[in-house]
Amino acid sequence: MSERLWKRVGRIVSGSVNSIVSSIEGAVPESVMEESIRDVESAMEDVRDELGKVVAGKHLANKRLMTMNQKYEDLTGQIELAVRENRDDLAEVAIGKQMDIEAQIPILEATIADSAAQEKELEGYISALKAQKREMEEVLTQYRDAAKAASGEGTDASSAAPASGGVEKRVAGAQATFDRVAAKAGGGMMASGDTRNEAVKLAELEEMARRNRVQERLAAIKGEGRNG
Repeated sequence: MSERLWKRVGRIVSGSVNSIVSSIEGAVPESVMEESIRDVESAMEDVRDELGKVVAGKHLANKRLMTMNQKYEDLTGQIELAVRENRDDLAEVAIGKQMDIEAQIPILEATIADSAAQEKELEGYISALKAQKREMEEVLTQYRDAAKAASGEGTDASSAAPASGGVEKRVAGAQATFDRVAAKAGGGMMASGDTRNEAVKLAELEEMARRNRVQERLAAIKGEGRNG
């Protein structure tokens, strides 16, 4: 969920209904409360939209993971066939593909786990907003009942707002209690002092190590075939 939406939900949920009722100096109490309820409804729609995106992203990541796992299994069979036919060149290509898949699978799994956590969090926000809306509606009903009673006694309904407490400027200014700050993990970057030549050599060394791992895996597969 975006930080802006997160703060908005936090402001709404953390703001007490009493602060809403007391934020009415120079305004019509009923109008302020109705506007506050509409703000909650709007926030719920925004959270639902965000939830839909998260669920869709998780579904796509799951689908991609299943495809990769199937491809990995298919490559295993192809590698075994290439070894039996003494086509080490084909086996090496397939092993390289498997290694690429192995590098991507943890990222997909982490994405799925993160999406599941976000989904749970967003569902919790929706539940909290629903509860806040119910509480606001109860206060609005009580206010209307009190206004009717006061009107029946010859009292101006606009004066039926609770006298206790000062004005807080409106519900939108309710004190937010969501003070968490998301820590940003720093990415590993090449030191600024590294030269272009060093970068090329490091890349070449990485590719050499990768080719070596392919050869080692191929040798292990051949060894298992002979032992079998």
